[in-house]
Amino acid sequence: MSAYGTIAAPESKANLEIRSYPLPIDDLVLITYPITGSNAPLNVIKYLEKVFAKELEGGKSYPQEGPLTYEEFVSYFFGSTTIIGIVQHNSEEIKKTLKDALINKNLENSLGGCYYIKPNYPGRSSHNGGFLVPPTQRGRKIGLNLGRSFLQYAPELGYRGSVFNLVYKNNAASLAIWDQLGFQRVGEIPKAGRLKTGQNGMEEYVDAIIVFKSFV
Repeated sequence: MSAYGTIAAPESKANLEIRSYPLPIDDLVLITYPITGSNAPLNVIKYLEKVFAKELEGGKSYPQEGPLTYEEFVSYFFGSTTIIGIVQHNSEEIKKTLKDALINKNLENSLGGCYYIKPNYPGRSSHNGGFLVPPTQRGRKIGLNLGRSFLQYAPELGYRGSVFNLVYKNNAASLAIWDQLGFQRVGEIPKAGRLKTGQNGMEEYVDAIIVFKSFV
């Protein structure tokens, strides 16, 4: 939940379509499935809950100290619109639903990542997203292609721009993605996060970058 309480999302300008993005290895593609609210299959939500819990335990990328309860995770990551990316071979048929896309599939091998799109501030200033790629899927340009899909889905949902409040400076991969996709580094907050980035996981304060991109 935002510091401003529960915030209504802007009115969508279009129905969100399933999209496909080529990956640079093994003739694979990333298929993105838009999900509204918590309509994702239960096994998907529970798997992503575990991935997110590990991310919080690592203490290097998200501000929450965790762990979150299941209800808190669903509210945080599935409270508005969530995009879930499925990795498959280019020759495979693109299924019409996320549930069908995962039939006879191993989640750890097939679920490439996800992100939410929801308001950042109330009313006149609403735009935000949060991304999650399981460790088993990193290094395959999935984060970059999820970012590309974000640039298509977010304007269709009625957003005029996007601001990411806290991209910690140690998260070089994330910053590289947003630089490549044309986001601007519009601010820097000194020592914004108490992260586990020191020797042997010791906590230290890390600067955060604010990144922004206009969709108009």
